Amino acid sequence: MAIPNIAVRGSTGLALYQSQTPYDPVSKFPLDVSPTFKFMLFGPNGKHFAWINNSKVVIVKTSDWKTVVELDYPKAAQLAYSSKGTYLVVYEPFMTTPSNPKGSPNVHILKTADGQLVKSLEYRDYKLWTPQWSSDEKICARIKGLKLNNYSISPGNQPINILCFIPAKTGPSNGRLFQYPDFSTIVANKSFFQADRVEIFWNQKGTASLMLTSTDVDKTGASYYGKQGLHLITSKGDTSQVIVNKEGPLYNAAWSPSSNEFCVIYGFMPSKATLYNLKCDAVMEFGTGTFNAIKKMEIPDTTFLQWSPDGQHFVTATTAPRLKVSNGYKIWHYSGALLHEKPWGKDELYQVVWQNYPQGTFKTPNIVYKAVEGIASSQPIASKQVYRPPHARNTDFKPTSLHEDSSLETKNQSKAYLKMKKKREAKRQAKQMQDVEDLSNNKQSAVKTIEEPKDNEKLLRIKKIHSDLKSINRFKTLQSSGKELDNNQMARLKLENGLLAELKQLQFSVVLGWDLSYPEHL
Repeated sequence: MAIPNIAVRGSTGLALYQSQTPYDPVSKFPLDVSPTFKFMLFGPNGKHFAWINNSKVVIVKTSDWKTVVELDYPKAAQLAYSSKGTYLVVYEPFMTTPSNPKGSPNVHILKTADGQLVKSLEYRDYKLWTPQWSSDEKICARIKGLKLNNYSISPGNQPINILCFIPAKTGPSNGRLFQYPDFSTIVANKSFFQADRVEIFWNQKGTASLMLTSTDVDKTGASYYGKQGLHLITSKGDTSQVIVNKEGPLYNAAWSPSSNEFCVIYGFMPSKATLYNLKCDAVMEFGTGTFNAIKKMEIPDTTFLQWSPDGQHFVTATTAPRLKVSNGYKIWHYSGALLHEKPWGKDELYQVVWQNYPQGTFKTPNIVYKAVEGIASSQPIASKQVYRPPHARNTDFKPTSLHEDSSLETKNQSKAYLKMKKKREAKRQAKQMQDVEDLSNNKQSAVKTIEEPKDNEKLLRIKKIHSDLKSINRFKTLQSSGKELDNNQMARLKLENGLLAELKQLQFSVVLGWDLSYPEHL
C-alpha cells in the first residue's frame, strides 16, 4: 500500500519525508540544502514533482525520483499544471526595459514528460495569469483584454460550458454562461449589483455553478469586510439568488457528489449550514455550531492545515513569513492524536504540501470514534495562570482587579479625580430619581408608551413596501424597454397588487390610530 509523502520547503532547502513511522526522508529523493527555492508543486495525478531553485525549473518523476529535465528560467516565480498533468506552466513577472519597452512573453507552457516548450504567451496581470484547461486538456483558455475579471471552464468533457464574470463601473455586473465554441449565444445571464470580484464553484457534472460575489467595501457600513452575495446559474438557462436567513459573511459553498444539491456555510459565529436544491430552496437546515466533531483540539500558532490523500491524517504547520518563530509541522490522526512533529528550530519553514496520488490509490477509510495512541508535543503550552511580577513570586501575593479601587486611599488621588468622581456620583443619583418619577406616571401615559412600538412597526412596514414598489417599477421599466427578466424579477412583479392593498390598509390605520385587524374598532 502506498505511503503518502510530504514535501517541505524552507530556509534549509527542499526535502521529502514519509508520513508514517519512522518518518524518515525519502532516500531516493535528490535532497537539496540550497536556500534559494521559490516554489514547489506536485502534478494533479502525482506522477511528477516540480520546483523552482534559483534560476532553474526542475522536474522529477515520483516513481523513482529521477530528474526529467532542468530548464533555465531566471525570473521564474510560480508554476501550474494542466488538468491531467501533461503540461507545466512557468510564470515570470512581466517586465519592460529601455532596450525592450514592449516586454517579452512571460508565461511558458512546457511538456512535463521532457520539458519541451510548446508555447510562450505575454500576460501582464499577475493575479489571473494561470491558463485554464478542460478536463480532457483539449482546450486551454486565458483572459485576453480587460473586459473580463474572471472566468471558469466547467468540469467534464462534453458539452463544455464557460462562465465569465463581466464587472461594470456603472449599473449591474453580469455573469454570462456560454457553451463552447459558440460565444455569440448567451446560454444564461445573471445580473447583480455590488460585485468587485467573484469566486466560481462548479458541480461535478458541469451543469450548474455558484458565483460568490463580494465587494471590497460595504458602502452601507453594515460590514467591515464588504458585501457578499451568492448566485446560481445553470446550463438550462435558469438563474437565481441564494437567500440565507442569518446575517453575516458567506464563508463557503460546496456541491454534493450528485450535483443536485449544495451546502452553504454563512452567518456570524456560530455560523449556520443549509442545504439547497437547484431551485435555491432550502431543503435541510443543519443549524448552528459544530457538526460531527470527533475531537476538538487546540493547536497554537497554526498557519496551515491540509488533509492527507489517505483521508485518515492531516498536517498542521507554522510557516514564515506569517510567523517566524516556532516553525515546523505536525502530523495528526483524525481522532486528534499527535503522531509526529518536526520542529524547524531557528530556521524558517515556507511551504508544506502532501504528494498527490491517482484517484483510487487509497481506499475510503472506515471512521472509528476511538482514540489512537499518540505522542506529547514538545512545544511549550502557554500558561493560563495569572501573571505575577518577579518580586511577588513565591509569596502570598494576591492579584487584584483593575476595578477594585475601594481600597485606594483618597489621599493618593488627585483633586481633579475626586471632583470628577463626585460629579459622576451626582449624575448617577439624578438619573435614579428620574427613573422613579417615570415609574410613577399615570396609566394613560403607560398605555401610550406600550402602543407606540405598534405604530413604529407599521411605519417601518410602510417604508419597506415603498422600497419594494420602487424596485417593481424599475423592473417594469426594464421589461417595457425589451429586456428579459429572470424568474426572481418576474415573481416580484406579481406581488405588486398585494403590496398596494397592504399599503392602503396600513396608511389608513396609521392615520386614524386604529388597528383594522380587529373588528371592534370598526
